[in-house]
Amino acid sequence: MAEKNKYERGGHKFPGYNKPISTPKKNKKFAVLAKQGDDVKLVRFGDPNMSIKKGQPARKKSYCARSGGIKGTNNKLSANYWSRKKWDC
Repeated sequence: MAEKNKYERGGHKFPGYNKPISTPKKNKKFAVLAKQGDDVKLVRFGDPNMSIKKGQPARKKSYCARSGGIKGTNNKLSANYWSRKKWDC
């Protein structure tokens, strides 16, 4: 832990737990230092070659319906949880 309220994991500096950041040099678009209870995990999610089109209601509805059946919708340590949160599902 470098500074007060700054956490470092996997070569990234995070402003705190459960706060996603963008990852320009990795194979995923975002990373988050997720904490649930006493468990802490670095979670990467998002395709860097695609843009989030949550402003288009039809696409948002389709994504939310598609990802709702995937395991981990309520688990902060899963990539699906954070992806759905970005889409405001």
